[in-house]
Amino acid sequence: MELDRRHVLTGAGVGVLGGAAALVAPSAAQAAPSPAPASPRRPGPMPKAPNVPAAQLAKDERFWRRVRAEYDVPRDYVNYENGYFGTMPLRVVEEYKHHIDVLARDSSYFMRKTYPAKEEAARARIAGLLGASVEEIAITRGATEALQNLIGGYNKLRAGDQVLYVDLDYDSMQYAMDWLEQRRGVTVVKGAIPEPATHDSVLAYYESFFAANPRAKLLLLTHLSHRTGLVVPVREIVAMAQKRGVDVIVDAAHSWGQIPFTAKDLGAAFVGYNLHKWISAPLGIGFMYIRKDRLADIDRDHADQDYPESDIRSRVHTGTSNSANLLSLEVALDLHESIGVDNKHARLQYLRDLWVREVRDVPRLQILTPDDPRMYGALTSFRVEGRTTKADTTAITNWLMDRHHIFTVRRGGVAKGEVVRVTPGLYSSAKDSARMARALQEITRVF
Repeated sequence: MELDRRHVLTGAGVGVLGGAAALVAPSAAQAAPSPAPASPRRPGPMPKAPNVPAAQLAKDERFWRRVRAEYDVPRDYVNYENGYFGTMPLRVVEEYKHHIDVLARDSSYFMRKTYPAKEEAARARIAGLLGASVEEIAITRGATEALQNLIGGYNKLRAGDQVLYVDLDYDSMQYAMDWLEQRRGVTVVKGAIPEPATHDSVLAYYESFFAANPRAKLLLLTHLSHRTGLVVPVREIVAMAQKRGVDVIVDAAHSWGQIPFTAKDLGAAFVGYNLHKWISAPLGIGFMYIRKDRLADIDRDHADQDYPESDIRSRVHTGTSNSANLLSLEVALDLHESIGVDNKHARLQYLRDLWVREVRDVPRLQILTPDDPRMYGALTSFRVEGRTTKADTTAITNWLMDRHHIFTVRRGGVAKGEVVRVTPGLYSSAKDSARMARALQEITRVF
């Protein structure tokens, strides 16, 4: 008898496997597994945020030194490239190592007997924090997988329809939108967010974008851009789209975990999220949100039959993946809640403000996010006027590292030229921001 892998995971095949084992060793079939590997070491109690306003706590370096102690961070350079993924806190690292040991030893027994309940608990926890129901959440290997499945599976497009995205959207999501031309016979239209961006100019841009493309049926919308750090008014844009009969798929890869919001706040039916960025779970975990009244508008992933068509989990078929990251998620979420998302957001904005406000008037230095607190989080990019090629931005990031020991990253794809992205983390200090400001005060004399 051949057993379906996911049915086995949920326990359907346990009896068959147990019976097969009984033919070989009856006593072993009934024996419980030996004790699990030792529990992970804990680095002490979690930093619990005091009950004070977030803006006040953001400046409390004593509290944030306690948060910094949660991490093993480099001492010989400042890591201002926390946008790639979130550095795991030590307690998450230990939890992750522990679960690797568990999986290495108890392998299929653990996965068949224990893991399904833990996966369901993780879905429920995510749903609770997001203000959603558990049937609207499916675990993925990250926001990329979630969004690719949402874009590729969106089944309301017809030949001749238009689909829209802009320059600040993530590369692989742009590829997925471009693919719809071949797959669905639609016309793909790419726009560009105006510079300098403001709340009103972004809204006005999307109004004109929709007006210029009356056959639009789908919009990709990035909540917080990985290129410049710009946070757009998602709810207002979604409402604008709905009036024109346009559905919106929201990329929340960078926003969830550093900006406080719920699913209802976004107003969108389809969203992809990461858990390995600002929640700081181990690499390779995220989730998909589909509002339950819109599930039928996303096709099953490769005609999945492991779950009923009415189950969101049929919209992603990952196969066998690293389970230690999901098993470590609980500790990452515990720390996230202990610090508080409002406090995280305020602290990250504070660290960003410390360097940005010192360099706003540096000649030829362009800061790519406004000072409107609604429109940025930790990430902010800059460019030096006239130095916007890949070679230019690579040279700038090398100079920052070699001369000032600050690690940043170049980002391409912005319509008006390449940028350098600066991203503090929760373990960053006010002194790190001051170092960044000093470096940029001299940068235009070099480039």
